Amino acid sequence: MEVRAFLALVVPFIILFYLAVLLGTRPSKSALLASLLGGLVMGLVNLLVDIAAYYAHWWHYTINGLILHVPLPFYITPVLVYGSIGYLLIWRFWRGRLHWLSLLFLIGIPAFCIVRDLGGGLSGSSYQVWQNPLAASIVTILMWVVAFYAGYLLFRLLTPTREQVEEAEHDEDKARKNGHVEAKMR
Repeated sequence: MEVRAFLALVVPFIILFYLAVLLGTRPSKSALLASLLGGLVMGLVNLLVDIAAYYAHWWHYTINGLILHVPLPFYITPVLVYGSIGYLLIWRFWRGRLHWLSLLFLIGIPAFCIVRDLGGGLSGSSYQVWQNPLAASIVTILMWVVAFYAGYLLFRLLTPTREQVEEAEHDEDKARKNGHVEAKMR
């Protein structure tokens, strides 16, 4: 698949999936923006490491349509799916019965990305050709750990807890009802 084909065929599906998850998680505006910023950090770290890997001869991409030796549209997946959606799901389930699911996402998303990239790079079944497998393996592990948790740290710093958001919404509804009652009494 070429980069343009990915952009035309896969990216619209990723965006629709992202919007569907937003409908399900119902994030606050601040949580949504923070998740996008965290995902952007994750994507930028991934992009910068891929560029550095090309110049350090750890790996390179073998696909048509590269810009700066990397497939730029591919980074929408770490930004929206592994970053923003992952952070929103962790935020959504952090408190309550499904806390274990948040912990699973917190550990599982970077682990999945590491295993996926190691498997593809070592078997030669991805768009990457690993020129130095040992260095590429180490850099891949470090990249996904740093990228995911740096994005998550930014997300946590910028986002109120789910309970704080629900409490603010409740107070807003209460104030709206009280204002409506006072208007009727006049």
